[in-house]
Amino acid sequence: MTASPEPRDYVALGDSFASGPLIPFQRTDPLGCFRSTRNYAALVAADLGARLTDVTCGGATTRHLTEPQDVLLGPNPPQLDALRPGTDLVTVTIGGNDVGFGEIITNCAQDSLLDPLGNPCTRRYTANGTDELAARVEALGPKLAAVLQGIRQRAPGAHVVVVGYLRILPPAHGCWPLVPISVGDVPYLDATERRLNAELGARAAEAGAAFVDPYPSGLGRDVCQLPGVKWVEGLVPTAPAAPVHPNAAGMRAVADLITASLGQDHTFR
Repeated sequence: MTASPEPRDYVALGDSFASGPLIPFQRTDPLGCFRSTRNYAALVAADLGARLTDVTCGGATTRHLTEPQDVLLGPNPPQLDALRPGTDLVTVTIGGNDVGFGEIITNCAQDSLLDPLGNPCTRRYTANGTDELAARVEALGPKLAAVLQGIRQRAPGAHVVVVGYLRILPPAHGCWPLVPISVGDVPYLDATERRLNAELGARAAEAGAAFVDPYPSGLGRDVCQLPGVKWVEGLVPTAPAAPVHPNAAGMRAVADLITASLGQDHTFR
């Protein structure tokens, strides 16, 4: 009789686009990380029959991969501490908070109130003749490289998958005031998200990691779409999820892309 193979040891790292804030049901280890039992890592682990260690945490930056993160009923330990030499699979979504995701959403929403048809947020972030958000993404690159190096050092045999960010906005126009982003700012912010995902992909390639980019699949599933269609909620959610974050359907879509990528990668079989 042949013994059943041991389940793969899977560690999930990342921020709120990985943790799944307010998607039922929320874990309490710690509560302040807003980890869902239906985030993409939990779904991938179920698909694979893997043993999951989920240390994703809302609000995390690249710094919190190697340092504790203060959260409600926390802290959340340094995320890389969850890795072991025998870890088989690692997924990581990180970088949005380094670039200033929350600040950008707040500023652009406020700016839109006085100029809904213009591009006040674009002007805010390009006021000195340079694109401040593009510069932030560029500055993120070395931090991402350090994260991936740290993963490789702690889990040298792991299959590492960098997971990008789901599309948030449509390519143009938007849906002000339902989602208060000025019409002229939608293309700029969408381009910034594409730039962030491109940086994630480039750094993954440099480190020999896989890259799963859910952004293209999100076309027609953005914050401006109807309930039941959209994968990312708006500022006023219509499904259980945090504002401007993936809902359960979005997490399922990302999980499916990850699982499919693992099936196509012969090194992971």
